[in-house]
Amino acid sequence: MSLTLRTISREQHLAYIQSLPSASHMQVPAWADVKAEWRSESLGWFDDRTGEMVGAGLVLYRQLPKIKRYLAYLPEGPVINWFAPNLTEWLEPMLAHLKQQGAFSVKMGPPVIIRRWEATSIKAGIQNPDVKRLRDIEADFIEPRAFEVADKLRRMGWQQGEDGGAGFGDVQPRYVFQVPLANRSLEEVHKNFNQLWRRNIKKAEKAGVEVVQGGYHDLEEWQRLYEITAVRDHFRPRPLSYFQRMWTALNTEDPNRMRLYFARHNGVNLSAATMLIVGGHVWYSYGASDNIGREVRPSNAMQWRMLRDAYALGGTVYDLRGISDSLDETDHLFGLIQFKVGTGGQAAEYLGEWDFPLNKLLHKALDIYMSRR
Repeated sequence: MSLTLRTISREQHLAYIQSLPSASHMQVPAWADVKAEWRSESLGWFDDRTGEMVGAGLVLYRQLPKIKRYLAYLPEGPVINWFAPNLTEWLEPMLAHLKQQGAFSVKMGPPVIIRRWEATSIKAGIQNPDVKRLRDIEADFIEPRAFEVADKLRRMGWQQGEDGGAGFGDVQPRYVFQVPLANRSLEEVHKNFNQLWRRNIKKAEKAGVEVVQGGYHDLEEWQRLYEITAVRDHFRPRPLSYFQRMWTALNTEDPNRMRLYFARHNGVNLSAATMLIVGGHVWYSYGASDNIGREVRPSNAMQWRMLRDAYALGGTVYDLRGISDSLDETDHLFGLIQFKVGTGGQAAEYLGEWDFPLNKLLHKALDIYMSRR
């Protein structure tokens, strides 16, 4: 297949995304409005024989301080046929185009899964003192074509750091936790939860915890819970304006792109979460909870409601997003994987993010700058 790459309109981009079973929420055109501090561009790949669009990518450009050169970033993209035998013919024109746009370095995150581990395998790994990381456990599923993709990228000159490489902005997680929903009944999904999860869902029901959906006007209440969480878990919270922008941008593009949930008890909101939907892929994206009311298990109740809603929407996968690959119980991120493993889903390892230095000197300077921050 011979291909042509060109800039496309947002309408073309969105129509292409809507024609697919799913794509990352960071590759929809509206994500450019969420990341308003970056310049953006939609790219399309066309089959020369038919003129049909066969791939798309959202590029975010971040300017280097003081000079008119950019880092070009395609978060969890581009959305192309990663297993195509002629991968070079897809990526070479993209690099040439981005160089023309003033990019000195390109960062992308192929949405390609290499390995999956079932919850039962992870639990056995946690109990084994010799196992320190997810990779120490034999995977239940391996995608051999993913290794070929990595091989081709290296041969083309793409690089990958140990931690997925340096660069501006959010580096996306390489390990995520997902609950598969396709070809399963909700009863099966519920049965797969561990005992503690099932007990906690029952406990919340008995205590009268209700889970409700919120709207734009409830984002201030979301922010209150989110800031409590930030203090407790020692991270820097995003401002309210970020979530307001996210809500407006995503739901203007598609009225069902972003949802907000609250779990409340006796009229008091105890936990909250945002949910994102693109085709059959549903993400639990941000979570927050108060320091009070934990004994009535609001978070379990909320996750169960979100999972049921994802299922009702025809979701094929409910994605709990990032986990650390550490299975060390003393690791501060261990609680996160423990909580998510309770859903009986699968840990998945993506190919990770890759960098292509178009200008080696500037790329190196950026690396040094980022490592000192």
